[in-house]
Amino acid sequence: MEPRLSIVTLGVDDLQRAVAFYRDGLGWETGYKPEDGIAFFKTAGTVFALYPIDKMAEELPDPDFKPKAGACGIVLAHNCRERAEVDGVLTLAETAGGSIKKPAQDTFWGGYSGHFADPDGYLWEIAHGAFPIGDDGHLILP
Repeated sequence: MEPRLSIVTLGVDDLQRAVAFYRDGLGWETGYKPEDGIAFFKTAGTVFALYPIDKMAEELPDPDFKPKAGACGIVLAHNCRERAEVDGVLTLAETAGGSIKKPAQDTFWGGYSGHFADPDGYLWEIAHGAFPIGDDGHLILP
């Protein structure tokens, strides 16, 4: 298997609300139409998708699979090119309907980061300083 993450799909309770947060609030580009039933967003490299959590459960008819939206042991991350951008993104997320879980602060690893939750409770870290960002938007790992 090639080491590639093609799509990250979040199961959401209210697709319209989630689309409004990411598209209208954060300014992410999508060609979403309500009749689509799923929203795809263009990001640098990986496709980001929103899908109703109940539909996600229907696709995997395993009685032990009981998905629920929100924090589930993972944190999504967005790295910023400049330190000041971290605060701006956190403010943007809060204005759009997210909630700040940890205000931005200096980190033990020498960076600067803070966390917010989207309207479904998914956690995002907004950070600067861990790795440089290339012209194409990808992190440059050592």
